[in-house]
Amino acid sequence: MPNIVLFSGSSHRDLSQRVADRLGLQLGKAVTKKFSNQETSVEIGESVRGEDVYIIQSGCGEINDNLMELLIMINACKIASSSRVTAVIPCFPYARQDKKDKKGSVERWSRAPISAKLVANMLSVAGADHIITMDLHASQIQGFFDIPVDNLYAEPAVLQWIKENILEWRNCIIVSPDAGGAKRVTSIADRLNVEFALIHKERKKANEVDRMVLVGDVKDRVAILVDDMADTCGTICHAAEKLVSAGATKVYAILTHGIFSGPAISRINNASFEAVVVTNTIPQEEKMKHCPKIQFIDISMILAEAIRRTHNGESVSYLFSHVPL
Repeated sequence: MPNIVLFSGSSHRDLSQRVADRLGLQLGKAVTKKFSNQETSVEIGESVRGEDVYIIQSGCGEINDNLMELLIMINACKIASSSRVTAVIPCFPYARQDKKDKKGSVERWSRAPISAKLVANMLSVAGADHIITMDLHASQIQGFFDIPVDNLYAEPAVLQWIKENILEWRNCIIVSPDAGGAKRVTSIADRLNVEFALIHKERKKANEVDRMVLVGDVKDRVAILVDDMADTCGTICHAAEKLVSAGATKVYAILTHGIFSGPAISRINNASFEAVVVTNTIPQEEKMKHCPKIQFIDISMILAEAIRRTHNGESVSYLFSHVPL
C-alpha cells in the first residue's frame, strides 16, 4: 500500500499494532510526551508530505489528554503537507453528550452543552479530512461533521462470536437493555432468525436506574443483552437479574465499548452473567485480570479493512454486513 502512513496515539497501542499487522505496515514514528506543566507535545518523526495519513486514537483512559493528543497529531500532519488526514477513533469521546436533555418536574430544557458537536468541530478545525469510528452512541453525531464520517458496526463480529461460542444460539433471544437500542437488537435478531425483547428503564439521575420493565418472553431461553457501551454497568447488571427472574436459562452481555468505570467490575463479578463480551475498541487487559467473565472480540480486521478501502477509494459500506475475520 504505497503513500500511506499509519500513526498510533497513546490511548490504545495494542489495537494500533494489530491494525498495522493486518495491513502489513509499520507504525509511523511519532513521539508524544508531556511538559512539566502537563502540556502535550507531539513530534512526527518521519516525512508525511503527500502521504495519506491515518491516526488511531480511541476515546478512553485519560480522555481529555488523549483527545488533545489526537488534535495535535492531526494538526502536525496537516501542516507537514500530508495529502489527507483520517482520524480513526474506535470509541468516539463525549458521544453520550449528543443532545440537550429535559430535566425537572416541568420537563424544562437543561442548559447542558452538546459536547459531541464541540468535539466534531475541534477535529475539523485541527485539520481532519475524514473520520472512521465504530458504533456511535447516536447516529446523528455523523451530522455534526462537515467532513465524511464512516460509522462502522461491530455487528458482523458479534454474529460470528454468538454462532461460535453459544451452542444454544438457535434458542436464544436478543435483548436490548433500553428502548434506544431496539434497532440494534432487531437487526441482530433478524440475521440470526430469532426473537428479540427490550427492557424499558427509567432513570432518576445519570448512572442510576430507578425502574425496569421487560417487554418480551425470555422464559427457558438463552438471553443475550446487546448494547453499544457499558460504563458503570448498573443497567446491564439490573437487566441480567430481571432476565433471570423472568426465567432465562443463561444470560450473556455483548457490548461494543466496555468502559467499566467505578464499581463496574465488582458488579459484573456479582451478576448472573455467563460472560460479558466486549470489542477491543478500549483496552481490556487489566480489567480481564480482575474479572474472568470479561472476554473480548478483536475488531482490528474491521478497522484495517476500512482503512484499506478508504485508501484505495473503495466503498466502506460493505463492512456494515460483511467482514473477513
